[in-house]
Amino acid sequence: MVTFTLAGHLYGVDVDAVQEVLRGLPRTRIPLAPGGLAGLINLRGQVLSAVDLRAQLDLPSRDADQEPMLVVIRVAGEPVALLVDTIGSVVDVDADQFEPPPDTLSGTSREVLLGTYKLEHQLLLALDVERAVAA
Repeated sequence: MVTFTLAGHLYGVDVDAVQEVLRGLPRTRIPLAPGGLAGLINLRGQVLSAVDLRAQLDLPSRDADQEPMLVVIRVAGEPVALLVDTIGSVVDVDADQFEPPPDTLSGTSREVLLGTYKLEHQLLLALDVERAVAA
């Protein structure tokens, strides 16, 4: 899984869904767009939607001086840029480390999480990218 952080939490997406990882690129805001849509990005001539995962997951906004990083994923064959705080590494996970989301988790987080992986020193929250983008 490719890992990244949001508001101090470690998230991961399947490495097969990731096209590339980039430092922040300029975004063009879209008037009247929903809060989770951070704008459009021109990536080598291709226009991508930029989704702010903090807004999608109801996390607090990042500081104005903190430039987000981008994880470009493919959803239904189309590239989409996810705005994240920092990029982590690629980690191998085993099925025996996986736990489904707890019943006490509710709201958007429950809908977009596949579950968690118990790593040696922390939990890795496995994100369902299709649901996170659609939320």
